[in-house]
Amino acid sequence: MSIDEAAVAALADRRIGPEHKGMSPAFWGRSVRELRGAAPALDELETPVLTVDRAALTANIAVMADWVRAAGVRLAPHGKTTMAPQVWAEQLAAGSWGITLATIWQAQVARSFGVARVLLANALVDPVGLRWVAGESARDPSFEFFCWADSVETVALMDAHLRGVPDATPIRVLVELGGPHGRTGARTVEQAHAVAAAVDAAARLTLAGVGGYEGALAHDRTATGVRAVRDYLGELARLHRELLAAGRYRGAAVVTAGGSAYPELALEYLAPLSDEQGRRGVATTVVLRSGAYVIHDDGFYASMSPLSAPECARPLRSAMHGWARALSRPEPGLALLDAGRRDLPFDEGLPIPQRVAGPHGGALDSDATVTALNDQHAFLRLPDDAELPLGSVVRLGLSHPCTAFDKWRLIPVIDDADAPTPRVVDLLHTFF
Repeated sequence: MSIDEAAVAALADRRIGPEHKGMSPAFWGRSVRELRGAAPALDELETPVLTVDRAALTANIAVMADWVRAAGVRLAPHGKTTMAPQVWAEQLAAGSWGITLATIWQAQVARSFGVARVLLANALVDPVGLRWVAGESARDPSFEFFCWADSVETVALMDAHLRGVPDATPIRVLVELGGPHGRTGARTVEQAHAVAAAVDAAARLTLAGVGGYEGALAHDRTATGVRAVRDYLGELARLHRELLAAGRYRGAAVVTAGGSAYPELALEYLAPLSDEQGRRGVATTVVLRSGAYVIHDDGFYASMSPLSAPECARPLRSAMHGWARALSRPEPGLALLDAGRRDLPFDEGLPIPQRVAGPHGGALDSDATVTALNDQHAFLRLPDDAELPLGSVVRLGLSHPCTAFDKWRLIPVIDDADAPTPRVVDLLHTFF
């Protein structure tokens, strides 16, 4: 495992305090290890609270690990989804090639826990960050760091910032290909070739492959959206093959794409590259970077991921839920819950009311809907005659784990979100 297991295990010695939402004052001062041993019932925590389902988390990690292994590619899960080293450790133990991050600070968090291979899915032009990478690579030659560049100007700036670093090990750079109206990335294969040539000529950089993100070009499964993704992935594969033919690579190459929405399309276009050596015998490692799969959801990814389709023998399932209490019934057909935008994600869809928690709970009316979130309130609309007594706790399905986890510093892990009385079996520390 390419992570410091002792550093991860030491998180259990941290103390619970008032900075941790949802944690009862009765738990303050106790260590995570102590609370884990006590296995308190979920209703001993305060609302609102976000939880992770242990069984679903374990299953999701195994599903993706087996899926990429069968396809003959590697996985560097996007760690920014959870920013939880405990989760990263489980993903690495299941065979992940490395951990992907989005910012240099996130990469430094990963490195502080001993992650040995980091893929920064972004350009790095911050001079402090570049010097840190150079210094860390010199300190530990086994540390592997990759980042992106999408313009000749980016390459020149990187090389200039590293000029004053003595004996700097060349930084591995992937040429990032984007697409029209997308996010970052060279807009054409021809522009990407110019970036590759600049990297090749730079004294302190080395060309290590190509990469990009197809999810920036579509947001649905319509024919138009899927075609945009297919066209892009075809161009990414073309770029790699042309760089191979031109002899641009001086060593092994990495080709990387694949979020959690279209991973099967990334496999279709990129997996064959791992069997192609090129004219110079350059080995190619194809790396998917899916991140949201590990938690999945009941919203956007549930509707997009091919691994949650009804025909899947082992589908992904949501490992996260929100729990919120009815604190006001000011008029018929309306309940105000004690969770809002500061507690729950809303950028990819509002929370979905699922059931009333507790031994005497049950399914909510099928017409129950969360129609809005304020900072600390959710508007739950119900039929006028629906019963939901004050104080009732509602379990909420959520959409988009990336913007759920960033609202919590300590997340209870429960044994079974469907149980009448779930119990807390662990706590996840996040670093946001």
